[in-house]
Amino acid sequence: MNKIINTADAPAPFGPYSQAVSSLGFVFSSGQIAMNPATGELVIETIERETNQVLANIRALLIASGLEFSDIVSTCIYLKNMDNFAIVNEIYSTFFTSDFPARTTVEVARLPKNVNLEISFIASTQNRS
Repeated sequence: MNKIINTADAPAPFGPYSQAVSSLGFVFSSGQIAMNPATGELVIETIERETNQVLANIRALLIASGLEFSDIVSTCIYLKNMDNFAIVNEIYSTFFTSDFPARTTVEVARLPKNVNLEISFIASTQNRS
């Protein structure tokens, strides 16, 4: 049975989807963008601030799921400009410090709300009670 993950500490969906879904021992997130959940405003002044906000939103989904960054087994990073890869990667590495998840990174032409970055994840609940 699927369990819908919903928290006010991550941006509310602006379409027909859930923030995350727990199923079969995994949590699957929707793509997270740099929206401040408290204000609904985008945090896109710099790629550094944008990346930190996206990862903060991911942290909120993990907390709501009873998980941590170390439980993530795979991420997908969508970048509007691959020239930002090194900056995103540097900040990403402060959230993932060992036993890194598998990862896909692709450059895309456009993202929701014209943001520069979107990240989704799959996490395992196998080591959690």
